[in-house]
Amino acid sequence: MDYYKSMWYIYILKCKDGSLYTGITTDVSRRFNEHKNKTGGHYTRSHPVQSILYIEKAKTQSKALKREYEIKNLKREEKIKLIKN
Repeated sequence: MDYYKSMWYIYILKCKDGSLYTGITTDVSRRFNEHKNKTGGHYTRSHPVQSILYIEKAKTQSKALKREYEIKNLKREEKIKLIKN
């Protein structure tokens, strides 16, 4: 797969403890399953995921990383507002 021409996605997951996890990927379904199987990320190994709450498209990995950083720096209330919109 040519990652330089793939669409990138920023996603927010809800964990079973109510916390939110933000990440990026080229395949949201695959990445969600990795998180569910505890092979996705350090945080989600100890905070099992429940559902996908939000997906946003980005044209490049660089833009996805920048947006992920912005979202991760939002307060929880701001993330919930983003999800609802």
